[in-house]
Amino acid sequence: MNAHPLVRLSSIANWTCTSSARKLVANGVPDHDVGPFHIQADLDFKIATQAISFSTPIAPVLTETAKELGGPQGDTGFMLNGVKIDPGTGGNCNDSGSNCTLLGRAGRWRMEALGQTSFNFGADSNNAHVQPGGVYHYHGIPEGFIKKLSKGQAMTLVGWAADGFPIYARYGYAEPNNATSAVKVIKSSYRTKAEPDAHRPASSLYPMGTFLQDYEYIAGLGDLDECNGRTGVTPEFPQGIYHYFATDTFPFLQRCVKGAL
Repeated sequence: MNAHPLVRLSSIANWTCTSSARKLVANGVPDHDVGPFHIQADLDFKIATQAISFSTPIAPVLTETAKELGGPQGDTGFMLNGVKIDPGTGGNCNDSGSNCTLLGRAGRWRMEALGQTSFNFGADSNNAHVQPGGVYHYHGIPEGFIKKLSKGQAMTLVGWAADGFPIYARYGYAEPNNATSAVKVIKSSYRTKAEPDAHRPASSLYPMGTFLQDYEYIAGLGDLDECNGRTGVTPEFPQGIYHYFATDTFPFLQRCVKGAL
């Protein structure tokens, strides 16, 4: 039972494995403290139990193609506590920036939940908030869950992606294929663009980093590929496996997957 005043619900997450699949049955209720959300009244949804049934391959197959997931495209993945990963938002603006909405359709410029201060999605200390229907979900590193795991500065498994590959949080080996190398904070390979895209709302109104389109992937800039992943050894996979990272900067959680679906 999560007795936090903003929850007061039992958190259920049951993972099971067959010869071909890793399966989750959960209710989507976080197992850690949440909030404060500090959000406008029309977005102040309450956490509610969900009927989650998620299945991912037990033997994932890496491909060369990055596939975007999330929202209508399907779930990107789930944390071990049964809470959904959903780093993108439905918020958007028109070209002039005169019409913006956190819920609805105003234009093509897609707001980010984290890393900007122009729009308030009410992300709490766990980089999470609540969608319509009471769906609590993570946009970034699940700090409260990581604290509960109590592994400190270690490579920590926190979830599974839709393609079956594991997700780790923040820390990884300095040498991807050497488990005896130092543990360091893993960096993404994205940065904000030097110049805004054509027809973007003025950066004087909305600074760079406000919108999804403000970011670009630069191979080799950090430790990870365009899906915030890399191949290497992990505590759970000492022979090596492709795996994703939750990072402190964009994209925070993977926005695409590299495995066969």
